[in-house]
Parts: sequence; C-alpha cells; structure tokens
Amino acid sequence: MSEQPAPALIDGTPVSGNPVDGTTVTGEPVSTAVPGPAPSAGPLPAGLADALKRDSAGLVAAIVQQYDTNEVLMLGWMDDEALHRTMTSGRVTFYSRSRQEYWRKGDTSGHVQWVKSLAMDCDGDALLVRVDQVGAACHTGTRTCFDGRGLDVVTGHAG
Repeated sequence: MSEQPAPALIDGTPVSGNPVDGTTVTGEPVSTAVPGPAPSAGPLPAGLADALKRDSAGLVAAIVQQYDTNEVLMLGWMDDEALHRTMTSGRVTFYSRSRQEYWRKGDTSGHVQWVKSLAMDCDGDALLVRVDQVGAACHTGTRTCFDGRGLDVVTGHAG
C-alpha cells in the first residue's frame, strides 16, 4: 500500500488540489480567487482611515478650539489610535512626538479637554477638535498655547 503525501496547509486549510477534479483531499473546492485588499486592521472606520493624510511618522495635526468662544487653544498630533481614543472616550488623546507615547490631556494637570465635536479638513491632513477646556490648555499654564506669543506682522485688509 503506497502512502499519500500529506496536503500542504495554510492556517489549517489544505491548499494542494487534485489536478483532476480541482478539489482538496477533503473534497472541498480549491479556491483560485486572488484575495482583495485586506480590511482596515486599525482602530478607525475604513472610510476615515483611508481619507486621512498622515505625515511620514503617521501623524495628523489636531487643532484644538474652545467650542463656545472659538478660541484656538493648541495644536497636538494624533495617530490612528489617538484619534480612535478621542472619538470613543469623550476626552482628547494625543500622541507625543517627543516622548513617543500617548497622553490624554488633563490626566496629570487636571486641565481636561471634553470633546464636543470633531471634523476633518478638506484635504484630510488636519483635524479640528472642538472642546470644552477645563483650566489651561498650554503646558506653560496659559489659557492657550498662543497667549503672549504674538509676532510682529504687517497686516492686510480687504478691498
């Protein structure tokens, strides 16, 4: 009695087919389909993940604005995970480029940013996070990261 070689397996599935009838040793048809693109493996919905234009480090600029006064409070950076955490927790999470870690605004300072809305710009390379800011937004203790940091410029006017 001759021994048959064991079929090749990929993830436990026989992949060698019977050249005569196109079935595996279990009688299942051999798939000849070419797999399509893998579904988004990240934490974001595929449409959003596909629309974002990240920098070379995988980050998107996130402009933070006070929801009721329209004050621009700060700029932070988000990767897909930080954006996902922001969208699903009600609190703003950033990715720190200098520390190479996530940080949720207010965890150590108590100066929490409560998410009110989130929008992506037309190019997908910036986010606008409208928040209710509790306390200072800037790590220096000022209300915004722009307080007292105005630059001298020539101003223009319409018309």
